[in-house]
Amino acid sequence: MSNTYSIPTREETASQDQWDLSKLCTDDAAWEKAFNEFTSLIPQAESYSGSLNVSAQNLHDCLDFLKVAGILSERIGYYAFLRYAEDAGNSDNQSRYGRVMQAESQFAAATSFIEPEIQAIDDLQMEDFLSDPILDEYKIMLKKILRYKPYILSTEEERLIAMESESAATAQKAFSSLTDVDLEFGTIEIDGESRPVSQSSYSSFMINSDRNVREAAFKTFYKGFDAHKNTLASLYCGSVQHDAFIARVRNHQSSRSSSLFRDNVKPEVYDNLISTIHDHLPALHKYYNLRKRLLGVEELRHYDVYVPLIDSIKSHHTFDEAIEVVIESLAPLGSEYTQTLQSGLKGGWVDKYENKGKRSGAFSAGSFIGDPYILMNFKEDVLRDVFTLAHEAGHSMHSYYSVKSNPFQHYNYTIFEAEVASTFNEQLLAHHLLKNTDDPTMRAYIIGKQIDDIIATIYRQTMFAEFEHLTHEAYESGTPLTLDYFRTTYRALLEQYFGPDMVFEEESDLEGLRIPHFYRAFYVYKYATGLSAAIALSQKVLNGNEDDLGDYLSFLCSGGSEYPLDSLKKAGVDMSTPKPVEDALAYFSALLEEFETLLTQQET
Repeated sequence: MSNTYSIPTREETASQDQWDLSKLCTDDAAWEKAFNEFTSLIPQAESYSGSLNVSAQNLHDCLDFLKVAGILSERIGYYAFLRYAEDAGNSDNQSRYGRVMQAESQFAAATSFIEPEIQAIDDLQMEDFLSDPILDEYKIMLKKILRYKPYILSTEEERLIAMESESAATAQKAFSSLTDVDLEFGTIEIDGESRPVSQSSYSSFMINSDRNVREAAFKTFYKGFDAHKNTLASLYCGSVQHDAFIARVRNHQSSRSSSLFRDNVKPEVYDNLISTIHDHLPALHKYYNLRKRLLGVEELRHYDVYVPLIDSIKSHHTFDEAIEVVIESLAPLGSEYTQTLQSGLKGGWVDKYENKGKRSGAFSAGSFIGDPYILMNFKEDVLRDVFTLAHEAGHSMHSYYSVKSNPFQHYNYTIFEAEVASTFNEQLLAHHLLKNTDDPTMRAYIIGKQIDDIIATIYRQTMFAEFEHLTHEAYESGTPLTLDYFRTTYRALLEQYFGPDMVFEEESDLEGLRIPHFYRAFYVYKYATGLSAAIALSQKVLNGNEDDLGDYLSFLCSGGSEYPLDSLKKAGVDMSTPKPVEDALAYFSALLEEFETLLTQQET
């Protein structure tokens, strides 16, 4: 009779392993009270309509109202989202999340007049308003709003778009419910034990040294997606269609231009990334040729690309041990950084382990009032999860410094910048682990992981970014987005990026229908640019220059006070040029050369 490992329910999870959301709301009853307070503010918005061009004082009063309501909205929104993320199968969590989305949609509709009214203020009058000290704390916010002037619609049109915001999230919500809750992947047998395949456990199976386990997990996992492939294709098509709709009604040239405009990033930055990666694909193909040789397989398969190439190194860290390793590695950032982080990681910031209905993967959710919370599905035998903790800690400390240094209206940094802070921490962790070993096998193992991470974050995310661009561009030029189109397009990219040594499975191209980030269009390219910037900045800080450390910490403190390319340039890296990506890929080639040398020495 086989033993069966079961995923615990939320109720079976120890309280000390759960995050403490009390800074947002002490309990569900407190959330109800705050929710009612927020909904009572919605009718008050109308009292400001038509008055914003009268005086700087009127404009200030309206923006104050927006700030108070915004802080309250963020509190109840984050609480509802985090409770839903911890157990999406709980009906109370579903209801709470749905109610807050509905209320936020109503608030957005009620306040939709604000930006059009601000845009309609005469330029000279607005210049006069901005010279009034009463608006000093809102200058950055107002200048960002004014930048949207060519794309803001009439008050009534803005109201209609705001009213549609709740239904616009349907595709993403349905995808999440299907893949995280409803979809059953089945089980595989490992050493006589039946093990469930889930979104979380799949990554563990893919690094298992037993190729039969990897193949069985891959086939079982994608069998679940294959059973729902038409639904998944329809959901993603709906998401692309909505992106195009918003871009068209706001008179943007394309969905991509619309998305990049928010960060003041030109399409050339996106195109340069893809072009630079294409130029460096031979180095990636060289890696896969080496992987095929080291694994000793006749054909390199899709389920062979994640297993560590050095399997003699076993990793085990309890969660507390992982914290200590991360804190030690981040010592170059100073005592304030490390002490604050250590206190948070041990004091309620983190929801640690997998439970039924919990969102897969990991994320950090920093808000103005609550702690910068971290969702993990931590596994003690997976070294990558220690890196994931360092990664999410980077996000959370970025949030900590941003809140500490900025008012609510522009504390929130962009995703473009966020991916720098997180992958920067991963670079310091890798450096720490390499510095503290003289074992050539361990060194090769860590360098191999660094190589895999650059592939996953720069090469792979750029492939995802290219897929997003191709699908949106195809729809906007009149090409129907069918299941066959998605699979054919994604398979062509797989073959281009992985090169001639890879043999794909029939199910391999279904991967393009299971990536949750695709439901936030043109997001994934920021992983690639972020790691490229992080490699450059971490090398500066590790060199021990106090000015470079000060510049980096100032970057963390900048929040949303500047556009990302500007804040990064002040930190010491110019992402408007291809150079940081080229340098990162040169670093990849150097790592690959050292990795191959270490393995050759071990063989001899």
